[in-house]
Amino acid sequence: QVQLVESGGRLVQPGGSLRLSCAASGRTFSRYTLGWFRQAPGKEREFVAAITWSAGVKNYVDSVKGRFTIARNNAKNTVYLQMISLKPEDTAVYYCAADSQDNSDYDPSAWDYWGQGTQVTVSS
Repeated sequence: QVQLVESGGRLVQPGGSLRLSCAASGRTFSRYTLGWFRQAPGKEREFVAAITWSAGVKNYVDSVKGRFTIARNNAKNTVYLQMISLKPEDTAVYYCAADSQDNSDYDPSAWDYWGQGTQVTVSS
């Protein structure tokens, strides 16, 4: 079992930056692919970014490439999502997820564990 707790979400102006954190506890953190998803009101949960556990391969959805960066610190059992140049369309609840498979999967149903989510609102 892995427990995930997100933090860092808040209201930010367009063009601003934000860093989300996800602290994990439970089983061996370093052996899980870690990812971020988001869900806007009335929309399906969407893959944002992921980092695999073995080679640290990073994968991003096209809409955030060049603006978002995922990173993990296995010593601190934490995964981060650094976001810059934020846009109103980035507004959503952001979820941290963990997957025992060593690859990135865009399908939320493939992931094993989820956090409760943190709200990010981009608005002036």
